[in-house]
Amino acid sequence: MITTDNALDVAIDGDGFFQVLMPDGNIGYTRNGTFSRNADGLMTTSSGYVVQPQVTIPSGSSQINISQDGLVTALLAGEAAPSELGQVTLAGFANPRGLKALGENFLVETAASGAPAIGIPFTEGRGKLVQGSLESSNVNVVQQLVEMIETQRAYEVSSKSITAADEMMKYISNNL
Repeated sequence: MITTDNALDVAIDGDGFFQVLMPDGNIGYTRNGTFSRNADGLMTTSSGYVVQPQVTIPSGSSQINISQDGLVTALLAGEAAPSELGQVTLAGFANPRGLKALGENFLVETAASGAPAIGIPFTEGRGKLVQGSLESSNVNVVQQLVEMIETQRAYEVSSKSITAADEMMKYISNNL
């Protein structure tokens, strides 16, 4: 996880997917928790899709807090105590690898993935939410490229060794 200190950045530590309303009216799923507020105050993804269930963050809100179990609270203008704004839920699948990728880190359910089991984070095997963090890639691109080049060089050396041994055998068989 990468710490961003942005109040609306949320990472999932464990299993589960955020639910978003896609432009076609279907529900999409993502693990990308880079959220923001739109003009109507709704919590949205970086692509502008509304997080489901909807959470409205009024303008002028401060000290936005998203707990490990998804409860969203904020200090509203003129109030002394934080107000509850909504609940972020997570969707789990029997076979997450069966989800169909749409691009931009969005997935949709398929027959192979099964129906989503929606519930509160940090319960029933779902992951907990970590506010102010984002999930990073589990692949180091530079390291993978270096390893690929090393493998390619080893293949070239092996190939040249076989070619040299083959030519020596050909020379021996022709001269004996």
